[in-house]
Amino acid sequence: MLRWIFKPRTLRASLSYIVLFVFAFTTIFPFLWMVATTFKSRGAIFSLPPTLYPDLLFQEGMWEAYKEVLTKHNFLRYTINSFIVAGAASVGQLITASLAGFAFARMKFRGSSFLFAVLLSTTMIPVEVTIIPEFLLMAKLNWLDTYLPLIVPSFLVGSFGTFMLREFFAAVPDELVEAAVLDGATTFQIYKDIFLPISVPAMTTLFLIAFIHNWNELLRPVLYISTPELRTVTIGLTTFQNEYGAQWNLLLAGAVISVLPLLIIYIAAQRNVVEGIATTGLK
Repeated sequence: MLRWIFKPRTLRASLSYIVLFVFAFTTIFPFLWMVATTFKSRGAIFSLPPTLYPDLLFQEGMWEAYKEVLTKHNFLRYTINSFIVAGAASVGQLITASLAGFAFARMKFRGSSFLFAVLLSTTMIPVEVTIIPEFLLMAKLNWLDTYLPLIVPSFLVGSFGTFMLREFFAAVPDELVEAAVLDGATTFQIYKDIFLPISVPAMTTLFLIAFIHNWNELLRPVLYISTPELRTVTIGLTTFQNEYGAQWNLLLAGAVISVLPLLIIYIAAQRNVVEGIATTGLK
């Protein structure tokens, strides 16, 4: 028994599991603490020493923070607004990034490498550099206090998605394209009937990444949205804070509500996401 335990292979596997367990625990612990705090009274939140076990668990008023967030603070409406913005922007990125990725991967034209390099270089430009001219442009278009400034820029700009899908499309065997050309398929038919169906894992991964990014966006909603009914989840969370402090039980309850849709979407798409990441760029 001891000889089996101290085998090099067994030791390496045991150390690997220990490291993974520690990493998983340190990753999930803040989320567990956040959920536990939503079931604490305001006095228990600031108790010293702090305790993980919530004092309102299975007691009267256990769900009070969630009820107040959803009813008095209109958080359900904010969640629907975030779904509209993040969903529309993510679908737009799938359209533009897949078209651009296919063009850069399969259509040879003069200057394609230079254009692709310019596109990738835009990822190094911080949003704060372009936000002022972008705001002035949105004001000229009379798009302020609408969802268009939150959707259109993400709809049209997808350098990461273009790079990701270009690598995926470049890995598609040339024989598939040659067979389609011999059958008389046009370039758009090759894109629509061959590349799109086999790129579902990569497209799912891109949709999830774009959805999370747009869901967590705060700068643009703060700049462009002024009507309370149009607020997104991220703006709603800021209403629980002020210069003197924060309503921690309500803030963390709102944070849990805002995280749940992302967890559900990721769990539903997990298989395609793993497959998309594993196969992107591999021949």
